[in-house]
Amino acid sequence: MRKSYRVKKEAEFQEVFEARQSVANRQFVVYRMDRPDQPHFRVGISVGKKIGNAVHRNWVKRRIRQSLTELKPHLKQDVDFLVIARPSASEMPMPEVKAHLIHVLKLAKLLDQDYSEED
Repeated sequence: MRKSYRVKKEAEFQEVFEARQSVANRQFVVYRMDRPDQPHFRVGISVGKKIGNAVHRNWVKRRIRQSLTELKPHLKQDVDFLVIARPSASEMPMPEVKAHLIHVLKLAKLLDQDYSEED
């Protein structure tokens, strides 16, 4: 995912946290903040140290990033959001990561409600 699609700075992360719009399932927490003036979405990914060492955390982030890349055409564009992985997300195979991410993104109203994995 290109840099223009990422929330990178600590201040930007805090801004989204302080908007206090969040949803969660057992694997992920998603915080969102509407940005009507923005041409496309931006995402921040956070994987805590409870998940494992740096290699394992980066492995989890790559899976999340790949799932979001596949879902990109179906995501709401005028929003910043953060995806925070919970420890239970660390041992899941790629199809499960994507399925649980789809579930939480639908709850956050960031993904087309009529989206199905066959699309």
